Amino acid sequence: MKYRPVVIVLLFAWAATLHAADKPAGKPYVYKHSAGQPRRMEIYFPPNHEPSKVKVPGMILFHGGAWLGGSLDQFRDTCAYFASRGLVCATVDYQMLKMSKAEASRLPPGETHKRVCVVDAKSAIRWFKQHADEFGIDSARIITGGESAGGHISAIATMNPGLNDPADPLDIDTDVVAYLWIDPAFQSRDAEAPDVDIGRFVRADLPPTIVFFGERDGYLKKWRVVQAKWESLGGTTVELQIAPGKSHGFCSHFPDWKIATTIAMDRFLIKHGFLSGEPTLPSPANGVQLVPVQ
Repeated sequence: MKYRPVVIVLLFAWAATLHAADKPAGKPYVYKHSAGQPRRMEIYFPPNHEPSKVKVPGMILFHGGAWLGGSLDQFRDTCAYFASRGLVCATVDYQMLKMSKAEASRLPPGETHKRVCVVDAKSAIRWFKQHADEFGIDSARIITGGESAGGHISAIATMNPGLNDPADPLDIDTDVVAYLWIDPAFQSRDAEAPDVDIGRFVRADLPPTIVFFGERDGYLKKWRVVQAKWESLGGTTVELQIAPGKSHGFCSHFPDWKIATTIAMDRFLIKHGFLSGEPTLPSPANGVQLVPVQ
């Protein structure tokens, strides 16, 4: 009996190693170089996908990390799942300035560490569309989104006509047909640098959008301001769902909430005609439920 704790620890270590080995991996691509470094995209394809015969919607997701960190790993599972549902899915990295959060917060008004992220995100979307025929993607049906900073980056990259890399094929737009945002980090201080301020770009005809927040997330207050402006302009295509009692990053820290959020995204995409059938993920074992806000 006295050895049982050691056995349990070893079993958990083995399970963690097995999980890491089984983690889904997409096909890697370099979509550009910036600041002397390759910027990578991993693409996940549906089973038996034949690009020459069928064109399906594409999804491109941007990781969070305060515009200064994070990795492709955040959305690998999500991309693998939605590829299994019939989409061509990509998760993308992007340039991040080499500074601390404290240094970033002390930049003078008008200066921001966020612009370089957006420039690369626009390049990634254009590259994804440029290779649509090769990958079997309908370039007119691209969905985007992300978590935290990734939500903000995906928004500005598709709403702001500026912040372009001059090396990009600028005849290819960054328009999308839907947004999937998990606790998007829209900040009031972005008004000091209007080219990264979503409040400047909200308009009535934005595409269908689903937004998820933890009930205790500090960014929720700013989101309510953004949503109120959106709706005041006549926008009717935005949905908000809340994780009761949770804070920022609830999907990253709690697997059951990530499952619940992925299922909700799936149902949203079914509703708007990008997927069919029913979600194939089993419901969270502990019964957690997001609460739609009317």
